[in-house]
Order: sequence, then C-alpha cells, then structure tokens
Amino acid sequence: MKMNNPFYKYLLLVITVLLVSCLDKNQENKKDLVTYIDPQIGGVAPFLQPTRTRIHRPNSMVRMYPDRKDYRDDQIRSFPFTTRKHRANPIFNVLPVSGDVDKQVEPVSAWDQELEVAKPYYYSTWLEDYNITVEYSPHRKSGFFRFTFKEDTESKQLFLKHLLGGDKWERNKDGSIQGVEIFEGMKAYAYAELSASGEFLQVKSGDILNSWIQFDNNSEQIISLKYGISFISVEQAKKNLNKEIPHWNFNKVKEEGHKEWSKITNQIVVEGGTEAYKRTFYTALYRSYERMVNISEDGKYYSNYDGKLHQGEKDFYVDDWVWDTFLALHPLRYIFNPEMESDMIDSYVRMYEQWGWLPQFPQLHGETRPMNGFHSTIMILDAWRKGVRGFDIEMAYEAIRKNAFQQTMVAWKSAPACELDTFYAKKGYFPALHPGEKETVSLVDDFEKRQAVAVTLAHSYDDWALAELAKELGKEKDYLLFSQRAKNYKNLYWKEKGFFMPKDKDGNWIDIDPKFDGGMGGRDYYDENNGWTYLWNVQHDLEGLKELMGGTKAFEERLDQHFREDLGRTTYELNARFPDFTGIVGQFSMGNEPSFHIPYLYNYTNSPWKTQKKIRMLLNTWFKDNIFGIPGDEDGGGMSAFVVFSAMGFYPITPGKLIYTIGSPLFSKITMNLPNGKQFIISAPKCNETNKYIQSAKLNGKLLNTPWFSHSDLINGGVLELEMGAYPNKKWGVKK
Repeated sequence: MKMNNPFYKYLLLVITVLLVSCLDKNQENKKDLVTYIDPQIGGVAPFLQPTRTRIHRPNSMVRMYPDRKDYRDDQIRSFPFTTRKHRANPIFNVLPVSGDVDKQVEPVSAWDQELEVAKPYYYSTWLEDYNITVEYSPHRKSGFFRFTFKEDTESKQLFLKHLLGGDKWERNKDGSIQGVEIFEGMKAYAYAELSASGEFLQVKSGDILNSWIQFDNNSEQIISLKYGISFISVEQAKKNLNKEIPHWNFNKVKEEGHKEWSKITNQIVVEGGTEAYKRTFYTALYRSYERMVNISEDGKYYSNYDGKLHQGEKDFYVDDWVWDTFLALHPLRYIFNPEMESDMIDSYVRMYEQWGWLPQFPQLHGETRPMNGFHSTIMILDAWRKGVRGFDIEMAYEAIRKNAFQQTMVAWKSAPACELDTFYAKKGYFPALHPGEKETVSLVDDFEKRQAVAVTLAHSYDDWALAELAKELGKEKDYLLFSQRAKNYKNLYWKEKGFFMPKDKDGNWIDIDPKFDGGMGGRDYYDENNGWTYLWNVQHDLEGLKELMGGTKAFEERLDQHFREDLGRTTYELNARFPDFTGIVGQFSMGNEPSFHIPYLYNYTNSPWKTQKKIRMLLNTWFKDNIFGIPGDEDGGGMSAFVVFSAMGFYPITPGKLIYTIGSPLFSKITMNLPNGKQFIISAPKCNETNKYIQSAKLNGKLLNTPWFSHSDLINGGVLELEMGAYPNKKWGVKK
C-alpha cells in the first residue's frame, strides 16, 4: 500500500478524526462533574439576598459559609460551625488571628476574592489582616478546619465569638472545648478538639463575654480544629464528631465529601452544550441539595415543635419554605430522591402531630409563616400521585383539612381563622380595602397587608389540591366542596380590565392600576409582584383561565403582551415599589417564583415554539455562570430547581398533575440515572446555542406530537428524541 496515495491519506485523516472524536466523547463522559459546581455563582444579588458560598454535604446539618454580606464585602467576620437557617443565623463562630490584637474588640479580616477556593466539599481563603490560610471540609454533623499560620507568625490565637443571652464556650480538662447557643426557644451544642494546646481566655466586650485560645508559641504552623454539633446535647455533639471524623486526616474528609457530591452530579449526566451551561446547570443542582436538612442524630432528634426528644422514628427534616419550593424543588426530589422526600413529608406530618398545625415554612426552631397559601397541601398531593409513600396519608389529610377549615388565610400568620376567613367561606373571595381605607382586622400584618387577590388565587389552587386528594382517598363530600372552592379565582376576574382585581366586602370592584398599585410590593392586593404576574396564577385550571380570557387565541395574545408590556414608569420607580420584581422582561419577573410556569404556558396555545424561544432567552439572559447569575432570591433551591428542569428541557408546570411540559434543552444529551435503576434519556443531537427549536419528537420510538409527557413515562425509563433546528416548526406540538 502506498501511503502517498491521496485516497489513503484522506482515509487515514477520517479515521484519525473519528478516533479523536471518540476519545473526546469518552473523556467528556468520564469528566468529574463536580468540577462544574461554582458556589460563587449568584454571590451578588440585584436587590435582595445573594447566594452564599455554602460548603456542606447534601441535605446535612452542617452548612458553613464565611460570614460576610456578599461577594463584594471585603471583610470576613468569622467562620460558623453551621447555620440554623438557609440564609443566615450562623452559630458557633470562630476566627483565627495572629499578632498583637485588642481582645476587647471583635476581630475581622480582609480577604482576597482571587485567592478564595470554593467547592461544595472544600473551602479555602487567605485572611489578609492576619496572614493566615483557612481551609475547611464538612461532614454531615461535623466539620474540619485547618489554619495555616505563616512561618514568621509570633502569636497564634483563635477567637470564639459569643452572642447575647445564655451562650457560652468552655474548655474541658483534656483541652477540648464545648459550647452552647440559645436561640428562638431552643439550644444548639458544639464539641471541638484542637491539634495544639493553648491558654483559654475569656474577655468581656460590653455585655458580651468572648472567648479566646492563645496557642503556645512553639506550636505547629498548621493548627487543626474538628468539631461536632448537636441539637440534643454536648455529649451527642462529641458522639457525632467521633462517629464521622475520628481521625485527624483532613484530606480524607475532603475526599469523602467529593465522592458524596459525585453521586449527586452523576444522577444527571449531560453532554454537549457549552462549558458555561454546564457550570450553571451543575451549580443549580448543587443548590437544590441544601434543604431540607436532616437533624436526626443516632436515631433520635430533638423537635422544638413539642419540645421533646424523639427516638426510634424516621429521619427528621426541617428548614423549608413551601411557597418557594413546591413548584420545582420538591418535584425534582420526587424523581431523584423519593425515599428522602418520603421522610421529609413524614416530617411535616409529625410536625402536625407535635404542634397542631401543618406547617408551611418549618424551620429548625418551629414554624415561621411568611407568604400566603397552604401550599404544603399541593406538595403532599403531588408526592402521593407520584408514588411517594412511607408517611401516614390519613394523618396528612387530617392536617390539610384542619388548616383549610380552622387556620387563617391571613398572610404571614399562623393563627386560628378570623372574620376574613369566615367571609371567604361565604363569599368565595378575600375582601380588600380601598386605597387609604384603614385596616379593621387586628390579625392583618401592618407591612404584609391583606394581599387579597394573591390569597384568593393561592387558596383556589390549594383547595383544588385538597379536593383531588379527597378524591384519591374516597372522601366524596370533601371532594365536591373543595372542587367548588377551587373555582373561587373566577370571582376576582374583572373581564373588562382583563386582570384579577380586588373587591371590597360589599362585592364592589376596587379600580386600581394592576401594574403599580397596592403599596410596597403590591401587598394590599397582590404579593411581591403586580397584577400581570398574578394574571397567570391559576396553574390548576388553565382551561378555565383561557375561557375567562376569551379562548386560546386571546390567551396567547395576552402572553405575548405580558412579555412586551412597557413598565409604564422608570425602573427607578418600579424598583422602589417592587424590589422583588427582578429579572424583568416586559412585565415578566424571572426573579420570583410565581413567574416560573409562565413561559411554559405557550404550550397550551397554538404556538408551543414560543415556549422554546422564551426559555432559551431567559436562561441565557438571567442565569449566567458568574457572581450575578441569579436574578432574584434563590431561596435555598427554589429557583435553582427551575434551572435544573429547564436546562434539561422540561418542567412540572402544575404540581399535583402527573405531566411535564417540554421546553428547550441546553444539552445534546441528558441522561437521568433514576433510583429504580432505570434511565430516562433526552437525546437532542443537533441541539446547540442556535438550534433551540423542536422540529419533531419521538418518545420511545413513537412520534410525539404534544409538548408534554407523563411522570410514568419518565420513571419507567425511556428515550425522548428531539430533532432540533435553528428556526421553529410552528406546527409541532399544536393541539389538533
């Protein structure tokens, strides 16, 4: 064979290209997906809360982040052992310092953004003021710090921050330290061991007694601190440490954490797409595994819902905000972690048994009832219909029903029903006040107001879910009653105005500007968003909503207008009135949960291609892989779960219904490794940054002409094939 023959040269070139392509593909498949996670994404918020550089194991008790305002804040105040809430409230705060410091003044240190390393399982930063490198790796109920003092350091110290109240640190005879912090009616305990000995000092600073450890001058340059925490006792905190980190091998903890996160990322393996898309996607997946938090310790847990220690029960989970998480975060767990979701819902039921009400925002210390609605009802219906078991459904139903009949609908309140609830039961809407009219019901919060339209819409969806669960359980009388209440949203649709609008107690319309009226955040009538957002807040009855608007064509035209409608004022004015209204496109707010389903509503019109267009635009615009990459409050996975679903190309548009509606995937192949051992694959080989439109689809080899598939299609495993193109096929997915 003569290799200088042009044909053979061409053949050799083709074979080489194919081999390199295969090697590249294999390399892509074998890549450590955890490396795409960047906890800094979203570290600067447009107006409200940034994401935290949070280091933790999935859904674990220990959640550490450097105590600073956000990524722009150049000072770190301390490093907490954990945080008791998603956003804030660090406890057992420590900070290594060096040199001659005034111990009556709480130390802080500048840090360098470019020298910080943040991964879910490992953190490192350099404290500029003290020339110390801090490293950290978490376990589930314990953690490991490593402080590296520079060689010329003369004085090595550790500051142990105290809070007001009964909080305190103590040193034991063996050199270990222990602490207790009291907050919101309960206690947290810590036990820690140090690799170096030192003098234990307590110094009063105003009303606070702070503690210090002054290490021996001849101590090693690297000083390690490992600790356990508990909500039961110091002894249990010590047990938690000895069980999880009985050694002094920092790298072992780090490697174990890496493996644990690898299991999470390998649940969803993506191919194709840009590196930026992958960083956004896997970071969103990581954010979806912060909450809820398992606080069971050696088969027991302390519950502040009844103030008792419980033994021999399932794992107990706390820290959730259902208003934010029922839309996408809980549905994501129904797919990938149904057993954990079962324990979470069982925890809700136990909270009801212990406390008397089914919570909506169950925190570590107890219920904190922000927002509106009884959306735990929807969460439980959705779980039950998707096959999640392992909790007492009859007890859950009892709790749901009690909330519906006996608890108030007044926003931000956990209290028995009041006169507004009685009115709602009789008239089918929450009564509003006219602008300037004085509040007459003492239970209504001075800032949060009545939120009359938002409350009516929220409870219409909740009552639909209650009715559907009643039907599942054979409770016909409740099914009929709450099916009627589920239609209450219709009572506030003012056809001439084309919006859901408030009515007073006499049934008279209150003529407001739905774009801007209602005080701060529109809370007199809506909540955090304006009337445009709440126009679509009827996920449970989209056909009924279309009918109110005048049919499918009018519904689509209103959707188009929603994304195009001018603000009608300066963004300065809008931001002052609606600070939660962020990620703006026309009157659409990507940065707030009630908007998540809106771009998918085009799938219920004759133009499903517009959903594909809008989803790609929204992901590309508002979810970049940088510190500005979250358009609103992330809410502990609430927004990130939307990104996970949308990047995969589908979304649970109506929790409680067993369908997923199709959007536009970011990747050419998504392999979902399901807990039942099966795989659901979305194959879109021509998908890229330009080819975002679906030309045709097949599900398990059969043509799919509707823009949705079922939950059983997914969990039973299969292949969804999407033929993608640069221009829309305006006929695909249209209902015939």
